[in-house]
Amino acid sequence: MDLYETLNRLCATTGPSGFEEMTAQTAKALLEPLMDQVSIDRMGNVIGVKRCGKPGAKKLLLDAHLDEIGLIVTGIEEGFLRFAPIGGVDPRMLPARELTVLTDPPLFGVVATLPPHVQASGDSDKSIPIEDLRVDIGMTQEEAERAVPVGTPMVYHASSFRLANGQVCGKSLDDRSCFTILLRTAELLRERDLDVDLYIMGSTQEEVTSSGAVTGANSVHPDWCVAVDVTHGNTPGVSLDKAPRKVSAGPAIGIGPNMTRSLTDRAVRKARELDIPYQMEVIEGHSGTNGWQMQTCLEGIPTLVVSLALKYMHSPIEVIDLADVENIARLLAAFVQDIGKEEG
Repeated sequence: MDLYETLNRLCATTGPSGFEEMTAQTAKALLEPLMDQVSIDRMGNVIGVKRCGKPGAKKLLLDAHLDEIGLIVTGIEEGFLRFAPIGGVDPRMLPARELTVLTDPPLFGVVATLPPHVQASGDSDKSIPIEDLRVDIGMTQEEAERAVPVGTPMVYHASSFRLANGQVCGKSLDDRSCFTILLRTAELLRERDLDVDLYIMGSTQEEVTSSGAVTGANSVHPDWCVAVDVTHGNTPGVSLDKAPRKVSAGPAIGIGPNMTRSLTDRAVRKARELDIPYQMEVIEGHSGTNGWQMQTCLEGIPTLVVSLALKYMHSPIEVIDLADVENIARLLAAFVQDIGKEEG
């Protein structure tokens, strides 16, 4: 598997929370050669299973979400689109930003911005509230009303590209990079005998409710689950207590109340056995991932959170290291191997 090409293919799709259809179809096509069966459920989750062939086998679920943050059109004024956020959109990122408006066919737009020449004194130091921003699609009021229904979603108009030393930049690396990890994990396990039925899920709506992961976990009914998501990588201007994980330093293994301690210990043990660089991520409460909700599905599911360090989260220029993608996939493949015997 070419990690960059796979990641780029996923990031090129558009899939804000609640509108993940295009991304789900691409994820399904990529997963199908690696699993025994792949389907898309009622919530839009992509769920694949690799069966071990043992009667009454236990189930392990690996999850990464497919949705991305976005915007949704709430009205039109003089041809300019009003909008609201879908998920955690930072308003500082929006002025002068290029967008894809998800009409059929898609349109392109830009978030209107004031040149410095006409700004009032001090305005350049302030973040503009989202409710005061507008999207310019180059149309009149009448044209815009015909072309863009209220409720139309929008996403950053961007693609991924390579930086130096194996790093990649682009939109929606949160969390398409982690679904790429799951694809690579499945590839590493393709010829291996397992002692559990392995489920891989690309879930929907993590950025707003985690409802896809909840319904998916309830339908799979796993004995263990692993949430694979991004975490804040250290960057200039961010103190180590806010983002202590580092890009290019390997998987971040979660430890705290959202993680079952035996699964955390297993992940650390496997990393050491394979000499995979890793970093511990102390999470004292809500992990901010699907793991928080999946842990309390059904009668409770033993849960692990493994994270990929990422710079500039929820921006159109998120950055990850492909070496971390490969190392997390290697760790997860080892974690899956013999889990039924060793943790059952």
